[in-house]
Amino acid sequence: MAEPLVLLPGMMCDARLFGPQIAELSADTAVMVAPITQGERIEEIASGLLDLLPRRFALAGLSMGGIVAMEVLRRAPDRVTRIALMDTNPLAETPQVAAAREPQIVAARSGRMLEVMREEMKPNYLAPGPNQKPVLDLVMDMAEALGPDVFVRQSRALQRRSDQQGTLCKIRVPTLVLCGRHDALCPVRRHEFMAELIPGADLCIVEEAGHLPTLEQPDDTTRALRRWMAKPYVLR
Repeated sequence: MAEPLVLLPGMMCDARLFGPQIAELSADTAVMVAPITQGERIEEIASGLLDLLPRRFALAGLSMGGIVAMEVLRRAPDRVTRIALMDTNPLAETPQVAAAREPQIVAARSGRMLEVMREEMKPNYLAPGPNQKPVLDLVMDMAEALGPDVFVRQSRALQRRSDQQGTLCKIRVPTLVLCGRHDALCPVRRHEFMAELIPGADLCIVEEAGHLPTLEQPDDTTRALRRWMAKPYVLR
């Protein structure tokens, strides 16, 4: 059996973000979803996770989950056997984006978190097509379940995050860099840049998907993860 697979969801998402992948991969792989809801710094979230996770594991993160995954790898490279970074960003938050989170935090605290989420997602997250509404509805359900306190903590962690380009350059395990073609939040060009930084990385662009390919094009995403999990792990 392959090493256990740890999945890290994006901001305001839970295990349902990976529902199709869990259903398929759990037939022959131990799969767990680790929440990234505690802590107001990426470093704090990663440290807390390492206390809970198996001794060695494959690691896949989407969006904010990918940001946390990079920090987990930076802290414990000997424990991560392979890594998949999906629709994510290795760069520190820009001052402009950090400032734009402040009114969102105020709105979330005043009971308008779902309104903030919906407005944020419309232009940036999903590819056009029939999948858009059910995926958006599921994202809203996940956000509502997690609540405004998690929104505030995760927003603060993203504001304060560190640049991880140096971490990417040091990766020596099988790596998948995956991105939806229509992702306007973490665009394809950034993932091409990430793949160039990582020795031997595989780049996969999922057509007809935006920021959430696990839900928008689940079969294509699962196939890419299976190929990545099948690559032999060589300790270097």
